[in-house]
Amino acid sequence: MSVWIDIAGLPGERIVFSPSPLAELGFALHTLAEPAHHPGLHGWTTATAAALKPDLADRLHEAVFLWGSTFSDITFAFAALPDRAGQPGTTLAEDLDLLDRLDDERYVAAALEISCTDSYCQGGPSPLVDARAREQALERATVRGPRQADFARRLLADPPAVRAWIRRLFEDCDQAFFADVWRRVGVQLAADARHKTEVLRRKGLAEALAEVSPAVSLDEERSRIVIDKMAHGRTTAGDPAVGPGVTLVPSSFGWPHVLALHAPGWRPGIVYPVAAPEVADPPSVELLESRLTALAHPMRVRICRNLARTAFTTGELAKANGISAPEVSRHLAILKKAGLIQTRRRGRYVLHQLDLMVVARLGSDFLEGILR
Repeated sequence: MSVWIDIAGLPGERIVFSPSPLAELGFALHTLAEPAHHPGLHGWTTATAAALKPDLADRLHEAVFLWGSTFSDITFAFAALPDRAGQPGTTLAEDLDLLDRLDDERYVAAALEISCTDSYCQGGPSPLVDARAREQALERATVRGPRQADFARRLLADPPAVRAWIRRLFEDCDQAFFADVWRRVGVQLAADARHKTEVLRRKGLAEALAEVSPAVSLDEERSRIVIDKMAHGRTTAGDPAVGPGVTLVPSSFGWPHVLALHAPGWRPGIVYPVAAPEVADPPSVELLESRLTALAHPMRVRICRNLARTAFTTGELAKANGISAPEVSRHLAILKKAGLIQTRRRGRYVLHQLDLMVVARLGSDFLEGILR
C-alpha cells in the first residue's frame, strides 16, 4: 500500500519546500479535534482548548469534519492555482486570499471530500452540479452528526455565505491562538524548508526525501515519489492544468501523519512532520501488516509465549506444543520473516527467541502506521 507521485522528467527546481500558515492552522485545528492522535502535544491542546471562548469552540465543532479524523484540501488552496507555482502564502491572510480565489465548485468539492474515499483519486464533478456527488457528500456529513449535516447543506445551498463564515472562523482562530503559534513555529518551519531545499540542490531528491520522513522515498527508477501509507493513490507532477511540480510542506503539528495531496486537478503535495519521537527504523506498512498477520495464528501465539521466556530449539518447541518439528519450522519462518524473533547458533543447536523490543513497539508502530 502506498501513494505514488510520478515525477519522470520533472526538473529539480519544480520540487518546492515551503511552509504554509493555513496548512499549519489546519493541522493545529486537527490536533485540537483529535488530541489522542498527538499525545506529545497534550499540554498545548489542553491549554488551548480551555482558553477558547465558547462561541469559537462551538463554531469549530460545527465545521470539525473539515479537519477532524480526516482532512479536506481547502487549507492547500495554493495547490489548485497554476500561477502560484506550488508556493503557499507567506502569511495566513495571504493564504486565505488564495483560498478565496478558488471557484465555488472546486471549493465545495474540496470542503466536502474526505480523502480516505475512493472518489478522492478518481476526481469527478462537484456536488454543486452533480446530484450523485451531492448525495454522497451529504451522506458523509450526516454520518458525522446533525450539525455537520446542517453545515454541509448550508454550504451547498449558499457557498459564498459559508465561505465567508469559514474565513472569519480562520481569522478568529488566528486572533485567539494561532498568531502566537505561528510566531513560535514559523521560523522553525521556514528554516526546515530552506535546509531541505539546500539538500535537494546539493545532494539530490533521494537524499532530501530521506530527511523528510522514513515513510517518503524515491523509487529505484527515480521516477516516482512513494509515500508509505495504508492507502492506494497515484497522481502525476506533470499536470499542465496546475503546473508541473510537487510541494512539500513542513508541519510542527504533523506527527504521526504524513499527508499526501493527490487529488486530480491539484498540484501534488506532501505535508510532513518536522519533529517526531526518536524511533529507530520505524517499520514500513508492509512489514507491519506481516507482523500482525504472523501473530494472527493461535499456534504462533503459543510459540511466542514460549520464546518470550527463553530461547528454544525447534525440537523443544515441537514437544512443548504437541506438533511436529517441520510444522514448528514453518511457523518460525513466518515469525522470522516478520522480524519478530531472533535466531542464534550455540554449537550444534539453533536457538530461537522472541525479540521483546520489537513486540513492545508493535502497538505504537501500529498506531503510527494507521494514522500516517
